[in-house]
Amino acid sequence: MKEVLVVANRTLGGAKLLEAVRERAGAGDVRFRLVVPQTNPSSGLVVYKEAVRESAQVRVDLALSAVAAEGIEASGEVGDPDPFMATMDAVAINRPDEIILSTHPATASGWLRRDLIERIKNATGLPVHHVVTDIQQEGLTFKVTLVVANKTSSGEELLDRLKDKAAREPQHLFIAVIPQVDGSGVAPREARARLAGMLDRLHSAGLLSSGMIGDPDPYTATMNALELFHVDDVVISTLPGERSGWLRSNLIERVRGASSAPVEHVVVDTKVAATAA
Repeated sequence: MKEVLVVANRTLGGAKLLEAVRERAGAGDVRFRLVVPQTNPSSGLVVYKEAVRESAQVRVDLALSAVAAEGIEASGEVGDPDPFMATMDAVAINRPDEIILSTHPATASGWLRRDLIERIKNATGLPVHHVVTDIQQEGLTFKVTLVVANKTSSGEELLDRLKDKAAREPQHLFIAVIPQVDGSGVAPREARARLAGMLDRLHSAGLLSSGMIGDPDPYTATMNALELFHVDDVVISTLPGERSGWLRSNLIERVRGASSAPVEHVVVDTKVAATAA
């Protein structure tokens, strides 16, 4: 079976990359291995080191889910922050027959400024197919919604809204971000438990989704995610009225003012849900 190594990060989901994968899958008897190098955001906003790795893992999860839906066999992993080292590590382990490398156009690609293509060709002797994807101009092959929630992450109102979005846009991916409650050692575990529960509910509803925990400040967590991912819109879920610290801090208006993406507010009344239960 032919092994094809795919190396990409922020250009995952581009039409040209997906076309290259489909073309090789159509030839039959091929297996794909995806490597996503960790990449620090250009703005330097991310406080927690694990957020960089988790954002790369989100890309791996969503990309594998998307190709699996088309019947394409693939596996994937997060790689070294240096894309050259990430590629060489994967080559040493998987011994591929070909490498597909996806980048931004030359004017926007740090990988190309480091002569990544030629360095990989010279070091491996393998054929390297370079795919250029201009996400800003071309967009992605699917719609991406960023979902920010915490105490309301298990709310039926939120799940119903996301299911409605997926019904209207079948090619739809959801990225969940659960801010940590504070900087203590217990809060991240609580946030991870909420994230796991939320993703279980989304997967059970048939929604392609992945997620990560974010900065304790919900505004910072949201802005970090907007810098790390190319998204089409944002859904922020809160408790109602004065019960919501996020609303008291004007989170919705602040994100709308700082982002060009549409921001939708979903209110989840956990007291009503608990009473009904």
